[in-house]
Amino acid sequence: MRDWSLVSLSVLFGLTARWAVSLNSYSGAGKAPMFGDYEAQRHWQEVTYNLPVEEWYFNTSDNNLLYWGLDYPPLTAYHSLLCAHIAQLINPDWISLHTSRGYESISHKLYMRATVVAADLIVYIPAVLLYSLYFSEGSSKKKVSTMLCMLLYPGLILIDYGHFQYNCVSLGFALWGVLGLALGWDLCGSLAFCLALNYKQMELYHALPFFCYLLGKCTRKGLTGKGLTHLLKIAGTVAASFALCWLPFLAGPAGPPEAVPS
Repeated sequence: MRDWSLVSLSVLFGLTARWAVSLNSYSGAGKAPMFGDYEAQRHWQEVTYNLPVEEWYFNTSDNNLLYWGLDYPPLTAYHSLLCAHIAQLINPDWISLHTSRGYESISHKLYMRATVVAADLIVYIPAVLLYSLYFSEGSSKKKVSTMLCMLLYPGLILIDYGHFQYNCVSLGFALWGVLGLALGWDLCGSLAFCLALNYKQMELYHALPFFCYLLGKCTRKGLTGKGLTHLLKIAGTVAASFALCWLPFLAGPAGPPEAVPS
């Protein structure tokens, strides 16, 4: 792939489209009492920063699950915590417990939008570049066209930058999983897809293709020899990944979460 100017322009175009959408309002803006998904993401930062981990998924006096209770898997909570630590350095009022409910300002909107762009740049866009340039077929221009189509997918842009979500993270991890399988790194691919599942449960829609591909590969190797060994390694990777993500919650004194992601 030699035409890196086209690649750079495509990425820049994708980022420009994202930021252009983000300049508009978002669903629920200024509409009490829930204020839309923007407030949900801000509230999760408030909860994860101010409350101990064992209370994140439980209904308490400080965590009303009826008001945007955290209902995504643990990696979403950890991501919210990371964003909250950065927010605390910029303006503690953004995530102060209880008093920040419904907080809206231009500076905070800029920060929240920036967190989505950062997630896109770190997780989703690199996976798209690698897939398009090295795993898709055709000429250089066709590869760039494939990349541009993935970067400008309107569903992802409108939901993440218009409605306000971080679907780029779960989809990015899933794509990294595909890349891992394509390279023959089945354990890395399994790990990446487990991260996708533990970020958003909607990745269950993609679980069956991953399962069937890996099971078929193990079967072809023979389930009484190398295939069985490979299957056990994959199973161990999956079990270890889920255990690391969920252990802080399952091992806490309160037990399993009340707000089980649905």
